[in-house]
Amino acid sequence: MPGDRVAAVVLAAGLSSRMGENKMLIEVGGRTLVRRAVETALSAGLDPVLVVVGHESDRVRAELRGLCCTPVLNAEYPRGMNTSLRAGIRALPEDTGAAVVLLGDMPLVDARMVRSLVESFRGSPAQPLVISTYGGVVAPPILYARAVFPELRALDADACGKQVVKQHRAEAIELAWPSEALTDLDEPADLERVRSRLEAA
Repeated sequence: MPGDRVAAVVLAAGLSSRMGENKMLIEVGGRTLVRRAVETALSAGLDPVLVVVGHESDRVRAELRGLCCTPVLNAEYPRGMNTSLRAGIRALPEDTGAAVVLLGDMPLVDARMVRSLVESFRGSPAQPLVISTYGGVVAPPILYARAVFPELRALDADACGKQVVKQHRAEAIELAWPSEALTDLDEPADLERVRSRLEAA
């Protein structure tokens, strides 16, 4: 039904300045980070899957070959992640009921976690958000209901999705996860830690 679709917005446009190389193209467990993130979204049944690209966009797009996803170019990516969030939300089809926003550099987020966000939303569709937390700290993936899309689309250059979360936190459904599951890879040490965990598993 129109409005029932839950989409994915995968943010994969950043400069990766602290890592020293494009994180999206780093292989972890035999797959690049961007490919892992998109495959997680697809395995969770999200449709459509939009991938916001920017830095080295041609190389990132090449990693998406064969996957059922749609790249969205964010020419403003040097101005920060918020511009990618805004670009992804603006590109969603009109009949989208909600969107799960995932970061391309969180390889321990799995399809089960994403499905839990979607199931929580479907059980309480009037709620504007389903948020992931660890120790009370909010982190992606986050499901934004259609009702807050206008707020996300209107974010200015200095704002971010956290403002929308803060405004609606009291109404949000909260799913708590182990902090390790929400690890994002910002520096080489983060990468080695996650690789060690995946190899041990």
